[in-house]
Amino acid sequence: MRVTHADDVMWMERAIELSRKCPPVDGAFSVGAIIVSADGEELAHGYSRETDAHVHAEESALAKLPADDPRLAGATIYSTLEPCSERRSRPLTCTQLILRSPIRRVVIAWREPSLLVADCVGVETLRAEGIQVEELGALAGQARAVNAHLLR
Repeated sequence: MRVTHADDVMWMERAIELSRKCPPVDGAFSVGAIIVSADGEELAHGYSRETDAHVHAEESALAKLPADDPRLAGATIYSTLEPCSERRSRPLTCTQLILRSPIRRVVIAWREPSLLVADCVGVETLRAEGIQVEELGALAGQARAVNAHLLR
């Protein structure tokens, strides 16, 4: 199955809906993430602070699947925000978690602004490692709106 732009938009809109479930807190973005198989099946989803005060959306979604799940090889992870490249609360960043998985395609709505981290390089790091990264800038405003508590 070939993923279309319309598919990407649909999954990102769902990820934005998930991000609205995040309890808003100072000092952390509200993010939603969904992992979708090559044949268009949702494999897992997560959102920031879903299971504990420090869990990130991509981390939460990835934790719901076995690392050797064969469906991950052709999967896409949709995240409303660029995967983190710096982190204080866990040993691995979301960028590192994605790189350790078989996932080779990432779709984001917007890049992390220099608000909590001076220079997030998640997109650049993923691309340098051969991961296809797509940005859906048309949905960035919706993803940012969920984070109005930080962006005043």
